[in-house]
Amino acid sequence: MIAEPVMYTRINDTHLEALRGLAGAENVTTAQAMLDLHNRDASRHPAGNAEAVIFATDAEQVSRVMAYCNEHRIPVTPWGVGTSLEGNPLARFGGISFSFERMTAIVKVHADDFQVTVQPGIGHKDLNAQLARYGLFFPPDPGANATVGGMLANNAAGIRTVKYGATKDNVLKMQVVLADGRIISVGSRSIKQSSGYDLLHLFVGSEGTLGIITEATLKLVPVPSLMSSVVASFPSVEAAVEAVVAVRGSGLDPAALEFIDARQSALLRDHNGVDLEEAPTLFMEFHAVLPEALDFGLAQVKEICEELGATRIKTTTDNAERAKLWSARHHAFELLQRLHPGQEIYIGDVAVPISAYPDLIGFAEHAIAEAGIKAFMKGHAGDGNIHCEFPFKDEAEFARASHVNDMIVQKAIELGGTATGEHGVGVGKVRHMIREHGASLDVMRQIKYTLDPNGILNPGKIFPE
Repeated sequence: MIAEPVMYTRINDTHLEALRGLAGAENVTTAQAMLDLHNRDASRHPAGNAEAVIFATDAEQVSRVMAYCNEHRIPVTPWGVGTSLEGNPLARFGGISFSFERMTAIVKVHADDFQVTVQPGIGHKDLNAQLARYGLFFPPDPGANATVGGMLANNAAGIRTVKYGATKDNVLKMQVVLADGRIISVGSRSIKQSSGYDLLHLFVGSEGTLGIITEATLKLVPVPSLMSSVVASFPSVEAAVEAVVAVRGSGLDPAALEFIDARQSALLRDHNGVDLEEAPTLFMEFHAVLPEALDFGLAQVKEICEELGATRIKTTTDNAERAKLWSARHHAFELLQRLHPGQEIYIGDVAVPISAYPDLIGFAEHAIAEAGIKAFMKGHAGDGNIHCEFPFKDEAEFARASHVNDMIVQKAIELGGTATGEHGVGVGKVRHMIREHGASLDVMRQIKYTLDPNGILNPGKIFPE
């Protein structure tokens, strides 16, 4: 196996002077407040220890900085906006936190091709707000206003994956700066591509360990003219999960298909004013061009849910009501944090084939009950993804939650799934990589060594130390 270098260079005054010359003095800071900001993400993982923050301005500047850091073996960890839940952008071995907060431009909208070229620091919500004037939108939606670069680096997904795919399915071309400073272009604006190795998707999901994304051309879709939401409550988790499989197998094409357990439903009802029962619940959304198609789909969904014992089914085409529903779903994690002051939340993130979803949810329910711990379950059920969220107040409770989550991860892998459906590996999922990938992890190491022989790009991520 190829190991990462053990020793890295600490940044001294000589390095800082050189980096200011390469990046622009106004773009380099060692201010403690700025270091603290870039050494914490949205996760509960230990803080990073970046020694300097550099603000990226363009690919040429990134190239100069990377060439210097590679020569001097200074670690570089890309930073988007810090919404990661697995410690993905935390500088574990010091060096530079390379922030893309200032690279937020839309380079060009290719409206006739349903594409847009952007810099990596733009938030996906900000992007869609600007694309609305063209009647287009970028469909992946991880909830938080994550940057496009961060979404690409971690292959973010979210509520609309079931219809539109994850971030990897919605990118056509990228500009990438390699560890040695070379600037390369991968992919093409052509929808059909069969020329050479698929380097585009090698970099997507690599968490900044192979190269740094400085520009991307994304696929867009028209804003749907008609949208409806369905909320269905069930007497048991088993019934709700069976409905997920039935809806997916019916030939319907939901744009979103979400599951929340009874605990989560009660929280959203009591604290966000959403009209829900305290029961396992499915949130669904459907998009259509013709009213007849929308009505037909809603009738089918209602029939499926009724057959599986739904205790309540509510549909709406009112945009305000639909927006309130999805806003509550998006902010469910923040609500959980507010309602558990003085505690942290440990978040799981596994995914399995849709046919295995009932087995996975049943196993998770049993494991949580056997351990006698508190947990909330919600997930992107339409693509087999579930998040088990465990509040904990001390190390003993964290150890129990971590143990249960490890059991759920192992079960997901046994069912043909993955340790991480959308949050990436980061710090938290490194220990599961050998179990999931086996000998192919050595091939990943070889690719890493080929592109980054000095191991300076986001060290400590993906590969067990």
